[in-house]
Amino acid sequence: MKPWVMGVLLAVMLLSGCSNTGIPEGLEPVENLDVQRYLGQWHEIVRLDHGFEEGLEQVTATYSLREDGGVKVVNRGYNSESGEWEEAEGKAYFIEDDTTGRLKVSFFGPFYGGYNIIELDEDYQYAMITGPDRSYFWLLFRSPEPDAERVEQLVNRADELGFDTDAFIYPKTRTNSL
Repeated sequence: MKPWVMGVLLAVMLLSGCSNTGIPEGLEPVENLDVQRYLGQWHEIVRLDHGFEEGLEQVTATYSLREDGGVKVVNRGYNSESGEWEEAEGKAYFIEDDTTGRLKVSFFGPFYGGYNIIELDEDYQYAMITGPDRSYFWLLFRSPEPDAERVEQLVNRADELGFDTDAFIYPKTRTNSL
């Protein structure tokens, strides 16, 4: 098993304390989510670092519907040290209803962690995600090269929401790594 996959498994178990599907205090999930519009590929532009993503660049998250009503999650990133692509597949289920951006995600058996969409633009071009606490943060865009001013605005918004923006990682994307 690849170290990245092991890291994901360990992180999900730690993140969940077997299962921690909460949302950080003071934050609310988006409402009126249209899951069909959310599906597809997203590019990771900013993150708080965790061992399960350490050293990964060109990270994408691709979402599709599962036959059981859940969401298939495929996270993929390039490890420049090993020169290999690493991938982890998981599953996610809505905690409340499918129009509220609160899900539980698992990459390993019965262990789930929180996946909370706390900000999403009306065109579904960016999403701000957190886990069960503020030590988890991802800023996803549909484009691997979003407008720098928009990214800065959203990082400032994350700072206002209490995330440690000084610790943010800005991984290389497909186009800026060539």
